[in-house]
Order: sequence, then structure tokens, then C-alpha cells
Amino acid sequence: MGQANMIRCVLRDEPVQINIHDVWPVPPGTRTDAAIDALRALAVRHEALRTTFPAPVDGGVPREQVVSDEGEFALTVLDHDELPPGAAEYAESLARAARVDRFHLERDFPLRVSLVTAAGAPVFVALAASHAVTDVGALAVLREEWLALLTGAHLPDVTAVTPLGLAAEEATPSGLRKSRASLAHWERIIRTGPQAMFAEPGAEGTDVRVPCLTLRSRRGARALARVAERTGGLPATVLLTAWCALVGHRAGQTACVTAVPTSNRYEPRLARSVNTLSQDALLCLDLRVPSFDTLLARTWGAALNAYRHSRFDAVALWEMIGRTTFERGSAFARDVVYNDVSTLPASLAATPAGPADEPGPELELGPGPEQVLPTRLLTFVHETAPLLRLSLWADPALFPREEAEGFLTGLVRLLEAAADKDVPLTGLTGVTGVRPVERGTDWCLVDGSWVSPPAVADALSRALGGVPVHVALDAPAEDGEGPGPHLTAFIAADGSPPTPASAHAALMDTLPGRPGVLAPRRYVIVQGAPAETEPSSAWLRRRTLMEGTGRDRRM
Repeated sequence: MGQANMIRCVLRDEPVQINIHDVWPVPPGTRTDAAIDALRALAVRHEALRTTFPAPVDGGVPREQVVSDEGEFALTVLDHDELPPGAAEYAESLARAARVDRFHLERDFPLRVSLVTAAGAPVFVALAASHAVTDVGALAVLREEWLALLTGAHLPDVTAVTPLGLAAEEATPSGLRKSRASLAHWERIIRTGPQAMFAEPGAEGTDVRVPCLTLRSRRGARALARVAERTGGLPATVLLTAWCALVGHRAGQTACVTAVPTSNRYEPRLARSVNTLSQDALLCLDLRVPSFDTLLARTWGAALNAYRHSRFDAVALWEMIGRTTFERGSAFARDVVYNDVSTLPASLAATPAGPADEPGPELELGPGPEQVLPTRLLTFVHETAPLLRLSLWADPALFPREEAEGFLTGLVRLLEAAADKDVPLTGLTGVTGVRPVERGTDWCLVDGSWVSPPAVADALSRALGGVPVHVALDAPAEDGEGPGPHLTAFIAADGSPPTPASAHAALMDTLPGRPGVLAPRRYVIVQGAPAETEPSSAWLRRRTLMEGTGRDRRM
């Protein structure tokens, strides 16, 4: 299922966005032929590195994987008389450059390898990898085993489940039940949680060029360890709790919905599998609790529940998302992604860790490479001790550089405050220096999502060719029974009026990239529009031609 999910991304997305990369340091004294022999040994050892995906005759998405018993692969040796200053950064740039070209699933070896040598002596391996057969965890395993081979270590037999073995398990009745349970978990969150974490002024578009900001902090690591000791929580859970609390606080949300990849390696038999196991776990953490410690207790269970429901048929998932969002009138936005790779063996170091003998800074913020991302906030946790080391990509329209730096600094401050005592969540601004977003008076909470009714009216008017539209916020029943506030759209019609169904379908097509727009619960088509000088209540007095929810797909 992980392969099928990622293959669709490989075929759809730009290679630089979907390919992954790593840099492996070569132990001093290693010969070039030994480095190549170790790579060959990995290819023999792991089925995934000998796997291709034949293109179907009908030209669709591959449905088979073929594991070869023999074959060959090529690599590039880049020899230098001496390496330039900043050799690690140079190797990192080579690996990133190798991500630009697309892997051909039906024939390519899934690792694109450059061996960087100085006067004939290997120093680094810089590689890009096909995400169809590897993920971050798989590359970490490969790196660890390659280094072990270079030291002459004997590798134990592979006991982790193979890609073919996992595919067979997932096709059993038990595997299919797990997939359906995962879809039900996702559907509940997509139906009831905020449609976007960052529904606010300035949030536009679906693919944003985002600069990276890195954090290296001994202060943060010390504080994280002290919080874990005081509360008895795992450091990874403590950090996730602090992250979600701060994201929800900054976004002005009562729940934090975040995608948590790399979750599927929590089972021991999958921990060292060289395979594409990474699928999103969708975490929805209710922030309506009084304090940090209370939230920490909730996070453990919520995270485990998300992890248990992170293996699914990606095609069925997106069919469910399409159906659910059409019915709700929302757009699923993968706004926040939290990727903790710190517990993996030799996790990917997208930001250099610094010299081995350097204790590390108390708190240092630095720049990193830009990427085009379909997210508003992405973080990689590379290390939690002895340094807290993160990479953050934050939408610059929402987080200018100063605010992004303040966000990471605020995370460290929150950990330091929680190291000594429980922290009330109502006081996060004072503790962290991070302020909630300011929304104008025209924003309101509807169906658990922040919405701008004027923006809804504008989007609907444009979708219908510029006809006058008024969107009203209907108050909930005075007795508190029934649904909360919801939107009603009044659409002025002359000539050939739209139906509620055609109006809803037209609006839904415009929703991606507009997180402040939620479809009305009811569409009322009226005869003509009131004069601009009349109050908005005049729409209620127009003659109704037809009305409905618009959710009927049979237009």
C-alpha cells in the first residue's frame, strides 16, 4: 500500500519534490572498490533495490512489482585533488541535485549514487533515491548496514518483512479490515476537524516555495529531557505535544490536525524493512485542556491511535476524501506535517550536525534550502539529544522570517517552562512570545473551521460567472440543540438560474488553495438581487426560486 501510494506521487509530482536523498560519510581508509562492493552487497541483500514496476499495457498506474535475481547498476565517481571547504555541504548539494531527474519505475536502479573521492580516497556517498521503494527509514537502514559492511561486520540475515511479503499480508482479509479501519479514522477527522489549520488572511495557493530554517539548541535538548523526567513521558511524545500546542495556539484553533509520516515502523518486524512503509498517520489532538501535562497525557493515546490507522489503500483514501469533502463542503488541506526521524538508526541529516567534537550551540537558527511544498508548516526532527535539531519550512506569507524564528525560539521556551512545572495553555503567549493570528471581524467559526463569509460570497460569485451572492451566518438554535452556526448562500438569478447542486459543484472546484472558504450548508436561489443600498436582510424578502443543500451529485 505504501508503494502504491508513492508510485502515484512519483508519476504525478515533480521529481525534486518526491525523490529523497542522503549523504553517507565514508570511514577513513576505505578503498573505492570496497565502497562499491558494499553497495553491491546491499543490492543483493534487499529485494527493494532489485525491484522494478512494469508499466501496464493500458498506460495506467503500475500494479505489479518484479524482483530481479541478477542485474547491474551504475554509479558516478567524482574524484578531486582535494575537496573544497565545506565538503559535507558540497556532498549535500550533489545529493539534492540528483533528485531533479525522474526515476523510470519500469527499469531504473532505485539509487542514484555519486562516490565523492579526494586523491582517490572515498570521502562521501551522495545519493538520491526513488521514493517508490525507499523512505527515510529505509535509507537509514541502508546507511547503517553499508557502514557496517565497510568495517568488516557480519550482517545478520534479513528478518524484516519484505515488500512482496507485506503486499501479500495487506491483501488478506485481516489486512483489508485494517485498511478499512484506517479510512474510517481519517473520515472522522476530515468530517469534524478544521478543514485547514491555517485558515487566515494571507493563506493562499496550494504549492508554496518555502525557505528552510534550522534550529540547533542544547537548551532545547536539556529542557526536553527535564520535561520527560518530570512527567514520565517519552521525549518524542513531549516534543510532539509542545509542537501541537504551539501550532494550535498560533493558528487560533481548538484542535491541531497534523500529518505524521514514518509512523508505520513502530512494529518491530517493520522497523528495519527496506521498503516504502511511510504513509501518513493523521493526528487530531483536542487542545481544549487546561494545561501542558493534561495535553501530554492525551497525546500519547491520540498518537498511538493515529499510528494504528496509517496503513491504507491510497486510491480508496482519496475516493473517501473526495466524497467526504463534497458532502461537508470543505477541502482537505495537509497544512501541517511533523516528521520525527530522530529515532531511526542513523537518521537523515538534512541539516549538518556540526563537527563531532563540537558541543553545539545553546540556541542557533540558520538558513537551509528552499523547497516547493504543498504544506504551510513542515518540520523534520533530526535529533533530540544532546542537541535539539529541527528543520522547519513555514509558508512565508504566514510566517515571515522573524516570525518563523520566533516560533522555533518559542518552542524552546515552552519546553523550558514545562521543565519546571505544568504550564497553563491559556498563557502560551506570555511563555513563548508567539501570538495567535489576528482575524478580522468578518471571520467566524463554522462547523469547526475558521471561515470568512465575504470570501465565500466572492468565491461563489466568481464560480457562477459574477452573479450577485450574499452569504449569511445562521445562528444556532437558542436551546443549544441541533447544529451550530452554519452558512446560507443567497444567489441572485435572472434568466437561467443555477440549481443548488450546480452552485455547490462550481464552488467546490474553487476551494483548493482557499482555506477560509467553506461551502454553505444551504443554497437559496432568489429572483434578482436587492439594491446595494438595501440592508442585507433584504435578501430574505426576495422571491425564492429554489433551495437545497446542493450535495446531490445528480445535477
